[in-house]
Order: sequence, then structure tokens, then C-alpha cells
Amino acid sequence: MAETAANAALCARAERRPALISVVCPAFNEEETLGGFAAEVEGVMRALAQPFEIVFVNDGSRDATLARMKSIRAARGNVTIVDLSRNFGKEIATTAGLDHAKGDAVVVMDADLQDPPDLIAEMIEGWREGYEVVYARRRKRRGDGPVKRLTAALFYRLMKRMGSVELPENVGDFRLMSRKAVDAVCALRERHRFMKGIFAWVGFPSKAVLYDRAPRSAGRTKWNYWRLINLSIEGITSSTIAPLRISTYLGFATALVAFVFGAFFIAKTLFLGDPVAGFPTLVTAMLFLGGAQLMVLGVIGEYLGRIFNETKARPLYFATDVLPSSSAAAPVFEGEAARSVRAVHG
Repeated sequence: MAETAANAALCARAERRPALISVVCPAFNEEETLGGFAAEVEGVMRALAQPFEIVFVNDGSRDATLARMKSIRAARGNVTIVDLSRNFGKEIATTAGLDHAKGDAVVVMDADLQDPPDLIAEMIEGWREGYEVVYARRRKRRGDGPVKRLTAALFYRLMKRMGSVELPENVGDFRLMSRKAVDAVCALRERHRFMKGIFAWVGFPSKAVLYDRAPRSAGRTKWNYWRLINLSIEGITSSTIAPLRISTYLGFATALVAFVFGAFFIAKTLFLGDPVAGFPTLVTAMLFLGGAQLMVLGVIGEYLGRIFNETKARPLYFATDVLPSSSAAAPVFEGEAARSVRAVHG
């Protein structure tokens, strides 16, 4: 009875306090954009009279990104900094930010301001309507070349056909998630992380808000075509076993073609007396079979490498330092009380 009463009191306090919004921002060599990013986010939240915190994740930057984060934290207070021990990549840096976010809802966005902070207001409105996830869908991709737009469209079509969970098209990491959705994402600790796939896999009622993606506010993109291709392979192999099944079908198809050609050449020799031209046919068959085998071995190797990395069970990341927010504008519950409130409210 006493425990029930305590939980009820904590819930009542949680209902009375304003909801806290965490804005998670992973950054790698983004010293030029962080000041403008923090100012725009603060302007949106102040206009909404919305308590908030910013969770910066320094993903092993080699420029003055960390120093810029610290200066922003010193000026504002409601800023948490997670300084990773090295560059772990954006997917794991995003996970680190979610792990350290205290908010009742969490917004994930990049520091380059291609995703407009003004959209946070519409996301919060969707969350208050009862949606657990509110994601931003791009209408236009200004700043992206025709090749990048084409390859992005092909990737989403491929994932739609091959994936067990459908990825929303033209949707990146920019989204708001409720505490329930964030806890679900953080519970998935696989080492090979494709966040778009993880966000889609956990489910929950979702809503899309549309926007036009702007060019970068400053600096240069860290994504070249080679990294984007590797991310696509990561996304496919992390989300589906379809490539393994395709390899099986390819093996059957190769065997069938070899059988048909073999029967054709035998019949041609027996009934027409036409000798088989051995060398060109043999070379062609060997190249075809060798190429097919190497491709299948490559697919198997991708999945075997993932099994190898998962069985090592290493932590996802290490942080050199974590500087928590100190502002009263970012109230949080600590310890067992926090877990009780989150358990009741989901």
C-alpha cells in the first residue's frame, strides 16, 4: 500500500511538471555549425515556453568541436556533453545521445541545420496528440545532387522489397520519440547499428510531418559516396536476410543454366555430330561460376562478420567524459523514483 501511494504521488508530480524535451545532436567536426544550431533550437523552445535540454555527442572530432560545445554549455547550462573516446560513427553516437537524454520526449537531429529546428514545434504537437514517434519526411532535398537523390530513391525501393520492416521513404534520423519509444530503441544493443532500421523496427504509432530540406548552413558534409554505399550495405544486412536467400536462388539458377547448357551440348554432339568448341565454352563457364561463387561468398562473409562482432559482446562505445546539464530549466527525476514514474507512464 505504501509503495502504491508513493508511486501515485510521483505520478501526480510528473503530471504537474512541464514535459522536458531533449534534443540529441551527434557531431563530428562541426565547430562551424554548433553555435547557430544551439541558438535556433533555443529560440524555438523559448517561443514555445518549453523546458528543454540539448545533448551534444562529440564523436571523436579532430577540430574545436568539443571546445565549442563546452562554451555553449557554459553560456546556457541546460546542455549535456557526451565526449566519446574516439570516432564511433554517427549511428553509435546517436545511441550515446539517446542513452544520456533525460527528457519525456527526445528529438534527434543533425547540427548542420539542414533539418529546420522550427519543425520541432509541429513534432511536439503531434506527440501531444498521442503519437509515440513523429518523424520528418523530406519533400525536397535542396543541396543534394541528382545522383544522390537517385541513389537514395533506389535504396528505399530496395529496402521496401527486401526488408521485413518497411522504412518510411525520404525519412532520415530527424524525429521526435516519446520516452517509451526511446527506451525501446536503447534496449536494442546490437553492434552493427542502422538507426533508420531500428527506429522502424520498434514500431509504435507514428506520424509524418513534411518539410523541405535545406543545404548545410556551414562546413562540408562528412558523407561521400563510398560511405553512403557502405551505409546502404550496413542497412540491408542489418535489417534483412534477403541477400542470403537471393544467394540460394542464384545457386539454383546457376545449376539450372549449367544443366540446360550441358544437355544442349550433349544432344548437339550426339544427334548432329557437331563437336563442342571446348576452350571458349570452358572459360566462359568457369568465369561465370567463379563470379557467382565469389559474390555468394561475399554475402556470406558480410553476415559472418556481423556474427563475429556480435559474439564479442563489446560495449557500443566508451566516453572520455560526460558533462551533465546543470540548468534548473531541465528538471529530472533521479534513481528509483524515475524508474517508477517511467514504468507507470510507459
